[in-house]
Amino acid sequence: MAEYRLLNYAGPDGEPRPAICVGERVLDLQDALRGRGDIRFSPASTLTLLAKWSEAERALEELSEEVARDRMRTVGLSYVKLMAPLLYPNAIYNAASNYYGHRAEMRAMGGEAPKMDKENQQPYIFLKSPMHCTIGPGEQIRLPPPHVSQAVDWEAELGVVIGKAGRGLTVANARSIVAGYTIFNDLSIRDHTPRKDWPNFRSDWFTAKSFETSAPHGPWIVPAKQIPDPYKCKIDLWVNERHEQDAVAGDMIFNIEEQIEYISARLTMRPGDLMATGTTPGVGRGVDKGRFLKAGDTVRITISGIGTLENKVVAH
Repeated sequence: MAEYRLLNYAGPDGEPRPAICVGERVLDLQDALRGRGDIRFSPASTLTLLAKWSEAERALEELSEEVARDRMRTVGLSYVKLMAPLLYPNAIYNAASNYYGHRAEMRAMGGEAPKMDKENQQPYIFLKSPMHCTIGPGEQIRLPPPHVSQAVDWEAELGVVIGKAGRGLTVANARSIVAGYTIFNDLSIRDHTPRKDWPNFRSDWFTAKSFETSAPHGPWIVPAKQIPDPYKCKIDLWVNERHEQDAVAGDMIFNIEEQIEYISARLTMRPGDLMATGTTPGVGRGVDKGRFLKAGDTVRITISGIGTLENKVVAH
């Protein structure tokens, strides 16, 4: 099987068009999938492919072979504008404080992460608003107005894309619903927490996590078959030329299977859900208190086996 990536790119009028990329060649899927199996395909969304991932994956594998053999009409990757590969996730689940190093750095800098006792703790999950927060590769991170925050931080994460409905899953079968992986940046507000007007609440997770453009992801989805061991993925983040984060996914506290078990005990996970698995050490709050994103910065994340996600920061 030729390796491929599932993506969205901008059509002639800026509309999202799903495609696969094989090497540096991009194949539009609107016509390519017509008549291939029982796939009710909408050219406006990769979500329809994820909704029937078992059937769609077989068809995409066949198409990737044909592209590799130069049997399909394609366009060069450099000629297309990539968009977020999920427009839009049904839900964005995020794991908080899920790397030992990140937990330690937040405690050292006066953060709120408690000491880790995995035997007596479970994953801590929060949500982001998909429609409001999602942006793709090359899109701008818009800083919130100064009265909302003057301390926006970066968080490089491995994103897990769900391709099959699942409820009440266990660690043993959790990976059966994973369609693939992407890169995720869990942008976070570090000031105004706790809120002075609500002194009994320790954290304002709504303000801290769900603001416009706070969930960049992409540049595409790499099928799970092509990353048999996601825990070997190397995760790196640069702000401009500063190499801020450098770790491997295997350092996470609660692994992918444990997170899926926890979430699916409470909600049915659905095709098109996106699960961000927590960030590694090296965030701005941890490495140097007061080092946060500013207009003009460029954030670049690479994850081995997936690619690069890059976004420029602009004022609100």
